[in-house]
Amino acid sequence: MATVTFRDESATGKPLDEFTLPDLPERISARELVRLRVREEVARHNGDPGSRFRGLVRPAEAEVELNGSRARRIDWECQADVAERAFQRNGFLLLVGERQIEDLAEMIDLTVDPVVSFVKLVPLVGG
Repeated sequence: MATVTFRDESATGKPLDEFTLPDLPERISARELVRLRVREEVARHNGDPGSRFRGLVRPAEAEVELNGSRARRIDWECQADVAERAFQRNGFLLLVGERQIEDLAEMIDLTVDPVVSFVKLVPLVGG
């Protein structure tokens, strides 16, 4: 099993957010990795739905308040579908270690590169 650090960065390389997940498979497809990341962040939000949603894809139904986006319960599968489409449209780059992943079918060895960076190129809204 692998422990992975998910890191969000701006297009200029500025760190935006980071969290770690233990007990992931040692080998996983990029698609499964993106979906797993979205499922985890949505689960964290749904556990505290009054909190500001911080994730790869901002929910479309999010209500903008003075402090930012707040959302009702979020469907992780819908959010993961939006994230997959965004990847395919170059809405974000996926870096594993120093290597850019270009295909969601690509297999990733998380024991070699346990840091996965999501570089947001455009705001991702959907779901």
